[in-house]
Amino acid sequence: MASPDLADLDAFAAVARARSFRGAAVGRGVSPSSLSEAVRRLEAALGVRLLNRTTRSVTPTEAGQRLLERLAPALADVAGALDAVNQFRDSPTGTLKLNVPVVVARLVLPDFVGPFLKANPGITLEITAEDTFVDVLAAGADAGVRYGERLEKDMIAVPLSGPQRYQAAASPAFLARHGVPRHPRDLLSLPCIRHRFSSGAIIVMEFEKDGEVVRIAPDGPLISSSLELELRAAEEGLGVVASFEGFLAPSVAAGRLVPILEDWNPPFEGPFLYYPSRRHMPAPLRAFIDFIRARRAEA
Repeated sequence: MASPDLADLDAFAAVARARSFRGAAVGRGVSPSSLSEAVRRLEAALGVRLLNRTTRSVTPTEAGQRLLERLAPALADVAGALDAVNQFRDSPTGTLKLNVPVVVARLVLPDFVGPFLKANPGITLEITAEDTFVDVLAAGADAGVRYGERLEKDMIAVPLSGPQRYQAAASPAFLARHGVPRHPRDLLSLPCIRHRFSSGAIIVMEFEKDGEVVRIAPDGPLISSSLELELRAAEEGLGVVASFEGFLAPSVAAGRLVPILEDWNPPFEGPFLYYPSRRHMPAPLRAFIDFIRARRAEA
């Protein structure tokens, strides 16, 4: 039996975890065909099929699953051994891959990226912004950013920023025409601009006051996954829009939108950086965590 190549073993592990050649390829920044060829080489070298492939799915065979279970810790040890040399450099080097929600990429990370990269010139930061909750390891990321209610219980979580706030708003002309809502249920009789996540789910507007939580799914003239379209429609008086306060801030400051139901929008806990527990943490990730903690200590 030919000795398998370490890179091919690593490629197999990535595909087996992601259950997809395309998903693994995106996480690693390579083509699906290169991963497919690597797995074929490995299967030829070992003389056994490791993955069952169909047009809809990729799943490990029994042999593939057993190999993955033994291989994953070994590959982590190899990565840790190679990364250990970082401690002998003046600053760490390598790539840090983060998977984050779109709102975090737009409102939170801009304050971190520049200062972090200037302080760590040897690190390349690779950020994927998406609203689908993913397995960070399967997606090829070192860590993810999500809000508390979406965190896996076996993950280590580090606060990334302070509290945030959700806000509803409408244009001055809209409020003059329809009146100012006094209770969230008033929105059920008003046109609203609704947001659709990439998963296909349409956001439910949620409000809270004095322990009372109100969730509503109003009707309206526009459903969109584009914040820019939603804001423009609201500014033109087509309906009430609800989103993160930071998204609406420029329109509110310019007078194009007016906040409503403000006493129904209390602050909530901000996002967390989360990552799996490992015996060895990659130096770029450790540097980012240290940077976050230092920034929060200064705040």
